[in-house]
Amino acid sequence: MREALFIKKNKDRWLKNQQKPPSDPDEMAAEFTQLVDDLAYAKTFYPSGKVTNYINAQASKIYLDIYKNRKEESNRLVTFWKYDLPLTIRKYHTTILFSLIFFCVFFAIGFFTANIDESVARDVLGSNYIDQTNEYINDGNPFGIYENGNAFLTWLGIMVNNIGVALRVFASGILFGIPTLYDLAQTGIMVGVFDQIFAAKGFGVDFWLVVFVHGTLEIAGFILVGAAGLVLGKSFLFPGTIKRIDALKLGAKDGVKIIIGLLPVFVLAAFFEGFITRLYNDISILTTAVFALSVVFVIWYFIIYPIRLAKRMALQQNEEEV
Repeated sequence: MREALFIKKNKDRWLKNQQKPPSDPDEMAAEFTQLVDDLAYAKTFYPSGKVTNYINAQASKIYLDIYKNRKEESNRLVTFWKYDLPLTIRKYHTTILFSLIFFCVFFAIGFFTANIDESVARDVLGSNYIDQTNEYINDGNPFGIYENGNAFLTWLGIMVNNIGVALRVFASGILFGIPTLYDLAQTGIMVGVFDQIFAAKGFGVDFWLVVFVHGTLEIAGFILVGAAGLVLGKSFLFPGTIKRIDALKLGAKDGVKIIIGLLPVFVLAAFFEGFITRLYNDISILTTAVFALSVVFVIWYFIIYPIRLAKRMALQQNEEEV
């Protein structure tokens, strides 16, 4: 094969690899193997050609990337939390914002509807729960329901339930995201109604300081899970310029990454509900501190840090290209 024909045949693949090098380890290994074959062919038939040096440079770069990945394999978890998850979160900030707004709209609907019609609270939360809550309020201990039960069993039960719900909400996103939107709306209404019960009795501020000791992480996690489900549905409905099945695989991969990243959040939220929220009467300074730190963590890790990291990575990439 003449050198010009060899270059013409492989030029597009080489340029694609140079401009957008593979990040997936399997793709990287496959591309490296193919480049090694190209290099062997070029050295045999065009030993002094420029194309040989070009292919050798590309193969060397991928080899160094593979070596770097192997070297950092022991730090895979650190890399995931420090880079992979925040960058994935940043990639879908618009979808997460939509999930947040959608949840808040139905929160407001639940709150104001229950304010107009008291029967709404009973329809949404159940008469037994409302009666029990009213008893606690009348006894001067409005959030006494969180002091009931064994702390460890409460933590375990809530943790398993929340993770199960998260997986279901995410997986149901494959049905065009409709079930995911339904779950977001339903949960938003429930939280809004729950808030109104206490606000109507003059405990509106206390509701946030007590319930959101665990609710900050729990609700933030649920909104992110909803976004992950929408990512899954959107990738199938709107594949863009790539094949639908490839878009679905990419959406599923990113969604699973978000879900995995949220598992510790749900574990910690359940721990707070089981062990910390119940201390709001005895050690209110602790519960308030946990609430405040949870808010700071959510804003920093899921909003500020991903934006800063993405900007820093883009700046580094531009400097390397220059």
